[in-house]
Amino acid sequence: MNFEQARFNMIEQQLRPGKVLDPDVLDTLSMVKREEFVPPAHRRLAFADTQIPLGGAARMFAPIVEALALQALAMKKHEHVLEVGTGSGYMAALLGAHADHVWSIEIDPQLADAARENLRRAGVTNVSVQTGNGLSGLAAHAPFDVIMVSGAVAEVPGVLLDQLKPGGRLFAITGAAPAMEAAVYTRTEKGVQRRAVFETVVAPLSEAEPAPAFAF
Repeated sequence: MNFEQARFNMIEQQLRPGKVLDPDVLDTLSMVKREEFVPPAHRRLAFADTQIPLGGAARMFAPIVEALALQALAMKKHEHVLEVGTGSGYMAALLGAHADHVWSIEIDPQLADAARENLRRAGVTNVSVQTGNGLSGLAAHAPFDVIMVSGAVAEVPGVLLDQLKPGGRLFAITGAAPAMEAAVYTRTEKGVQRRAVFETVVAPLSEAEPAPAFAF
């Protein structure tokens, strides 16, 4: 398989038509080798417009979701970032390309180990992977400029919003299939403002409580 051609096709046929136009984001997606973060059994799907299984309930976001999230966060090189849900480590690598340092938390020890190895092999040195429940945040390194929640949650925990710096942004996808909404939450002097950015359907974060079902 020609991964370079597949990467080019992903950018031109999925990302640009999907309104990913930020040149820094497109450059990052072209440079960070997605196929190196995909389990070998699914490597031929590395650039497909689909979620990729990582084991258990964990899934990699589709490329368009990763790209739109980066674009919506509008990150700067000096920023400190928390990621909730490391998965394969790919999103952490993308965040790291736009930040000073990323702390990423993964609840599954095996996934955390695999992500560390993927990041090491890719030469990413500004991402620290820890094992634990990321929905509790990481008070030891708070406050953060950016928080990325890499999986759907019923609602954003207040403890994560509390760990944002003034002007800090949090990206999260909330709701239940088939109607999930991605939004950016920004801490301001008046509190937290929410801005919806796109609709999608993604796998829930492993540590997230499912949204309560409607009872008749």
